[in-house]
Amino acid sequence: MSKLTTYRTAESVSPKHPDKLCDQISDAILDAYLAKDPKSRVAAETCGGHGVVFVVGEITSTIEDIDIEKIVHRIAGEDLEVHTKIVKQSPEIAQGVDTGGAGDQGIMVGYACDETPELLPLEVVLSRRLNQFIYQKYPYDGKTQVTLKGNHIDSVVASFQNVSQAELKQAVKDFFTSDLYQKSFAKTNYQTATLHLNPAGDWNQGGFDADTGLTGRKLIVDNYGPQIPIGGGAFSGKDPSKVDRSAAYMARRIAVDYLKKHQAKEVFTRLAYAIGKAEPLEQTVIIDGQIEQITGYDLTPNGIIKNLNLLRPIYEATARYGHFGEGFDWDN
Repeated sequence: MSKLTTYRTAESVSPKHPDKLCDQISDAILDAYLAKDPKSRVAAETCGGHGVVFVVGEITSTIEDIDIEKIVHRIAGEDLEVHTKIVKQSPEIAQGVDTGGAGDQGIMVGYACDETPELLPLEVVLSRRLNQFIYQKYPYDGKTQVTLKGNHIDSVVASFQNVSQAELKQAVKDFFTSDLYQKSFAKTNYQTATLHLNPAGDWNQGGFDADTGLTGRKLIVDNYGPQIPIGGGAFSGKDPSKVDRSAAYMARRIAVDYLKKHQAKEVFTRLAYAIGKAEPLEQTVIIDGQIEQITGYDLTPNGIIKNLNLLRPIYEATARYGHFGEGFDWDN
């Protein structure tokens, strides 16, 4: 029997995609509170579409003058009706977090590999860098997707609002001949890739005009692509007392550390928590298939926050193109 060729596919979406607009709004709200009160507890969820944006959640802070409507308009446009419903954090949850415990139960997965300088899977980086390249010229709603067959680019998908198929074809060609591509992906063969450019036809209606968006709906884009498992929790709109976010960042930090320390090809990390409890229930690292216990790190929520300096207004940028591989502190 012949050996099947491995295909690997990943997608990226632009910052003007409706789901990414919601992620950015939620994280911009978080940043606004942390900038004035670093101890703010924030869980902000955004849903938007067709002229209306809803922001709901639980926020406990000494600050009460954050203009959420202004944030929504800055990110998503002026011609939007904004509705908000914000309450304080549940006292039952707060009592566990106040003593240093995790803000929720959950499992967090970290990952690093030696395939790219970003220590991410090649298909993830290619789809993201292509998206960023097109978005620089055409800052609209858009998606890209790259399928690898071994080390060969088998197909490329690019769909962008307000960009013709001819313009997209030129943009993709420019990417493959750019210094960025030649420097970072020179060993990848793209010459015979099949291109699918606006495959359903050119389109001009995008963002909230065309579709609804929701915070936390692009989990695979936010993480490591579809080949790598994720813990399940979304990141955006959550302050770092929520281990969904902070422990996922720490899991990446540890994966990068172990990859470099052991000169490994691939590292997975897993952390698990119970709500209100400070110490993790699991702290596992898998180095090129070998399982060990993670040692040498303070993995309590407060320890993670201190180690990564997470009480800063740094989060809106993480909501644009993914939380890993973009030069954040937990990537290095």
